[in-house]
Amino acid sequence: MDRLACVDLPAFPLQLLLLRHLDWSDHPAAVVDRDGPQGRILWVNEQARAARVLPGMRYAAALSLTGRLRAAEVPTREIERATARLIRRLQRHTPRVEAADGEPGVFWLDGSGLARLQPSWRRWGGAIRSDLQGSGFVASVVVGFDRFGTYALARTRPGALVALPDPEAERQAARAVPLDRLALAPATRDLLDKLGVTSAGQFIDLPAEGIGKRFDPATLRLHHLAAGTLQRPLQAERLPAPAQQHEILEPPVADVERLLVVIERLLKPVLEVLASRAAAVTEVRLQLEFERLDGHTETIRPAAPTRDVSQLLDLVRLRLQGRQRLPDAVAEITLTARETPVTASQTSLFATRPRRDLDAANRALARVRTELGENTVVRARLRDGHLPEGSFTWEQLETLASPRPRNVTAGRLVRRIRARPLALPPRPRQEPDGWMLRGLEQGPVVRVSGPYIVSGGWWNRTVHREYHFAEVRRGDLLWVYYDRIRRRWFIHGRIE
Repeated sequence: MDRLACVDLPAFPLQLLLLRHLDWSDHPAAVVDRDGPQGRILWVNEQARAARVLPGMRYAAALSLTGRLRAAEVPTREIERATARLIRRLQRHTPRVEAADGEPGVFWLDGSGLARLQPSWRRWGGAIRSDLQGSGFVASVVVGFDRFGTYALARTRPGALVALPDPEAERQAARAVPLDRLALAPATRDLLDKLGVTSAGQFIDLPAEGIGKRFDPATLRLHHLAAGTLQRPLQAERLPAPAQQHEILEPPVADVERLLVVIERLLKPVLEVLASRAAAVTEVRLQLEFERLDGHTETIRPAAPTRDVSQLLDLVRLRLQGRQRLPDAVAEITLTARETPVTASQTSLFATRPRRDLDAANRALARVRTELGENTVVRARLRDGHLPEGSFTWEQLETLASPRPRNVTAGRLVRRIRARPLALPPRPRQEPDGWMLRGLEQGPVVRVSGPYIVSGGWWNRTVHREYHFAEVRRGDLLWVYYDRIRRRWFIHGRIE
């Protein structure tokens, strides 16, 4: 039997607001319809609920309950863009995804045809939830059989993962869902509460004719959906066709400059397609089919999403000219652009440029990556490691961030570590005093501090090092160690 999953991101606009203001996570927070004393509160977090701040209150009344309240508007356009991004992310798990109309943060995913591709339905739902959590969202995922049943259960279990075994178990669990968890107007919910209707099951048992006479069409539609009389098929969002151009080259092209002319001709219509979608390029993929050799793919990433044809062509030129010459004539070429929606700052008429232009720096780094390879721009990241060379790792640096200098009372020394320790000639004695470590120009060692012992490694390879700081006559401070196991001195770095 085909499965259906419901994904609910509770208080989705509030989650967007808290992602925008990370420092609000420990405060009562709310989304308001307008930023003013008479603005009405739409969504609140748990800290705000604990302070008795509830949706529907005026902003001024909420501030009288807690002065720590943080609130702001979340524009409809921002919610729509975030919803579109989430649809594209969820389409990685199934091509058929529908966003709920009027309830931001609720999605249905069609699991038809995926039974043979997934180890289990619970694993499928877990992959969806993990994907969303990796983007900073709290989401509940319910994998079941019915649109209303999965929706009702997802609304009652924030952050949960549920895979229902059969339709009957889903139906019974959905009937027990409190009515205040469903998308009912507050006045409708309060009136039903006065009638003693507090659960979804009691709501389903009401006659549809009476619902149609006494309540609005939205309540009647929800009743039909809950009772199963409205079998609405999944209204899946269409996957946009990739922005792509393909050309067969006749005769095949073996010259880089001629190939760049072809790429420019293919790139312009691709950018026109993206402009019609209000999107920009995050990655250009060139699939080259050679006349005799196997195909080859080149991937070029600009520093930031862009539709600037000259900037993209400049990066393509750096990549291809870095190859010096083509290994064979190109018979076919396919150009595909990976896209993302443009931001408000990219479409603004006047751009503000700070004194330190990080965009220009990131463009320079993109040129370096394009010409020399993806792993040429890296930064050090600390990690747990027993040995000094294992206490950090190198990771790719995607973008530069604004510096955040701290006030310090004393300057710090920099220890530059060699990738591989440099072995020194054997010594007749172990003490380094008077040792000509780096030749006559630096002079002999005049002062030594240490040893600082690093030992262990029984779980892999026994290590016993005695580190010293050795100062030579010229003033250089070298970091050396004596390896007791190998009985030899090494230079591991220097202090600056």
